[in-house]
Amino acid sequence: MNDADLDDVDSLEGEHGKLRDFRYADARLRELPLSGTQLMDGRITGLTTQRARLEELRLHSVEFSACDLSGLRWEDSKLSRVTFTDCKMLGAAWENVTLDDVVFERCKLDLAAVTRLRAIGPVIFTGCTLREARFVGSDLSDVAFDECDLYLTEFDGGTYRGCDLRRNDLSSLRGVSALKKIIVDRPQLQGLAEAFAAELEITVG
Repeated sequence: MNDADLDDVDSLEGEHGKLRDFRYADARLRELPLSGTQLMDGRITGLTTQRARLEELRLHSVEFSACDLSGLRWEDSKLSRVTFTDCKMLGAAWENVTLDDVVFERCKLDLAAVTRLRAIGPVIFTGCTLREARFVGSDLSDVAFDECDLYLTEFDGGTYRGCDLRRNDLSSLRGVSALKKIIVDRPQLQGLAEAFAAELEITVG
């Protein structure tokens, strides 16, 4: 995406609910309510907001970088060809969001609550922290987690066929019994066993 082709904007509302070929930078907002909008071919950098409520959005070819979206609520939306780089989304709540070709790189998603997330295309979390995050009833088939901090990350129900958890420490996961048909390396089996024993409250004498 060439910066020279992007127009600087001071709002993400767009005209008639559509915004295309845009750059939105360094905004500091107390609240960011956004609903029923299509964002296409844009870059959002340095956005900081104390309270973001995003509903019924359609994003295509949008880049987020160095944004602080801690505490956001994102619902009933679809993201295609979207990247999040060096973003903070502490305590974020995602519900009924569909992801298609989405990358989270070096993002902080600690304490996130992710409900009924659906991956219909490539999705990768790389170098992210998801400490005490919780995935509920989500379809993470073929999603990849690469060198992420999964301390006390919980998986509650859902579908995980082909979910790639190699190159992660799995010893403190919660909800291990839900992770059917995932991909791991042989050395990780010890960590999974520890997580499973903790889940069943097994005491090793």
